[in-house]
Amino acid sequence: MEILDLGQQLSLPVFEPLRAGERLALRAGAMPAGNGLLSITCRNRHCPKCQASAARRWLEARSDDLLPVEYYHVVFTLPAPISAIAWYNKAVIYGLLFDVAADTLRTIAADPKHLGAQIGATLVLHTWGSALTHHPHVHGIVPGGGLSLDGERWVACRPGFFLPVRVLSRLFRRRFLEALQAAHGRGQLRFFGDYATLADPAAFAQWIAPLREWVVYATRPSPGPRRYWPTCRAIPTAWRSPTSACSPWTSVA
Repeated sequence: MEILDLGQQLSLPVFEPLRAGERLALRAGAMPAGNGLLSITCRNRHCPKCQASAARRWLEARSDDLLPVEYYHVVFTLPAPISAIAWYNKAVIYGLLFDVAADTLRTIAADPKHLGAQIGATLVLHTWGSALTHHPHVHGIVPGGGLSLDGERWVACRPGFFLPVRVLSRLFRRRFLEALQAAHGRGQLRFFGDYATLADPAAFAQWIAPLREWVVYATRPSPGPRRYWPTCRAIPTAWRSPTSACSPWTSVA
């Protein structure tokens, strides 16, 4: 039997308008069979047969790494136009999303004006939103502090405050756009259909120029002695998307 990822075969303009249930069926590889519908593993985090057990294992493994400090949940998103071209350029754009998010966190945290420390983080890729529409973004679990730049002591964040979100946002957006422009210059991006004209460097530069504002945000830790645990629980099983061409999670040290 040939197993197909039917959702991947559809173009984004065709795939997005489908109802959530239809999208899930396509993502699951639901195919006509002799006596009804043959369902292939959906890998959805809510499915008790597929991804739920993997979610528990991932969460248990990550909990062993947690420090007894406050943890923060940081999210790096992309604007809709870049998400659209990411549909056809997953390996390149998902990779940039990871790399630039990690670099942004390390750069701002190392700045003595903000924290002045070397931080670590766990970054997880989500490629779909809650409505099962294509929405690539990276979630981060970040401890509220890090090692001093000389590696001799722990530097803690102010209680309830990680790093200034506006500063993170500006640096992330600028570096991501620079990296995306560089990837285009190296010929690493592919364009089809309505986006075919973006293969031209001048057209791409004009298209990318207005893309200057989109969301990066961080949430405060939950109260209580296990205040870091809800943050860790918020993001497991991001690897449920079988269309990702790069590792769906990574640790940053």
